[in-house]
Amino acid sequence: MKKFTVILITAIALSACSKGSKEITPIYVSPAQYSNYDCDQLRQEMVRINGIANQMAGKLDDNKATDEAVTAAGIILFWPALFFLGGTSEEEAEFARLRGEYNALEQASILKKCSL
Repeated sequence: MKKFTVILITAIALSACSKGSKEITPIYVSPAQYSNYDCDQLRQEMVRINGIANQMAGKLDDNKATDEAVTAAGIILFWPALFFLGGTSEEEAEFARLRGEYNALEQASILKKCSL
């Protein structure tokens, strides 16, 4: 029974951990929304989106590292703390949207034959 409890607590802890930036799949954003942009506007928007996404990626990766450290300590020292991990689903969704927008901007720039 004790072994089962440890496995259950570990599974709960690992499922509640924050995701790192590389684990988040971009959501689809249609490149059609950028059809009225010229190449310079596409480039500027890509720079803006990329800057925001890079900041969020750092924060998400930090959250994941913190959750992993707390998980390790929680399993060994104080397992009830494991129930308070995670909580960044809004940030993860925003990051997925930003990555989707960046992909859409890339597609729009290809369609317009921009040299980015």
